[in-house]
Amino acid sequence: MEDQCKKEPSINIIHHQDCLVGMKSYPDNFFDCCVTSPPYFRLRDYQVQGQLGQEKEPYEYVHNLMAIFAEVTRVLSDRGTIWLNLGDSYASSGGYGGTGHLAGYGKIKEKDLIGIPWLVALALRDSGLYLRQDIIWKKPNPMPEGVHDRCTKSHEYIFLFSKSPNYYYDQYALSHALKCSSVIRMGNAVSGRHKYSNGIPGFQRQRINAPRKQRNQRIIPATDTRANKRSVWTIAAKGYKGAHFATYPEEIPYLCIRAGCPQNGTVLDPFSGAGTTALVARKLQRQYVGFELNEAYVRLSERRLQKDLGLFG
Repeated sequence: MEDQCKKEPSINIIHHQDCLVGMKSYPDNFFDCCVTSPPYFRLRDYQVQGQLGQEKEPYEYVHNLMAIFAEVTRVLSDRGTIWLNLGDSYASSGGYGGTGHLAGYGKIKEKDLIGIPWLVALALRDSGLYLRQDIIWKKPNPMPEGVHDRCTKSHEYIFLFSKSPNYYYDQYALSHALKCSSVIRMGNAVSGRHKYSNGIPGFQRQRINAPRKQRNQRIIPATDTRANKRSVWTIAAKGYKGAHFATYPEEIPYLCIRAGCPQNGTVLDPFSGAGTTALVARKLQRQYVGFELNEAYVRLSERRLQKDLGLFG
């Protein structure tokens, strides 16, 4: 009787709550996928008590993220994946956006690239998660920087983690059809040294229609002719009217959710921000749960969902 009276965990909701506290109300193995972009280290001050990213030291930031992702791992399905978008920061003794990076911690020198994304990624790997891939988000329209001794930053990282070695991943959802010319080239097994004299693996030699003077044997695909998505994603940065400027474009969670969450599955975003992950999840017929400390962003997210999907009406 007691079990029957237990309240079912809420879904399709963005909680105005600290994610570390809020996730404790969800059972083990509840979520199919986590897609998130935490506040970056010492880059923005969102003027919210308890916010992540304003730690004085890089390793304190990593430590706090580790505590959060320990809880994410608990509520994640054994076949679940985590898609983590993180940008890097530079150490400086002065301020950036009014925050400062406090150079001089440990062996980090002023003007050093701190390497925050990799500090976090390797710590999560050490915690037991499987670090499956680093994906480069290439921005064709990066923010301008007033620097004269290095290149302008135009990329961020998206790390793919899994909870177990065998996990849900829909390769087909991210693949794309090969061009006809590519299929023909593959069929002819063209290479610098003609490595595949009998064709390439997965293709079989058959006679096909060709000009009369070229009625030789070619190879046509024996299997589906689709190309696996590559690990550099060129996606323009986009904002959302009324949102904070850290909003990531819808295409990022779109790709992550399509590959990492089954139909009707549930997506978690512990740093919901302007609700982009939630919005894309619903567009893809997935459920979502988000957490956000800033009440204004929670209200903004609800307005976005209502405008685009007719929710909360």
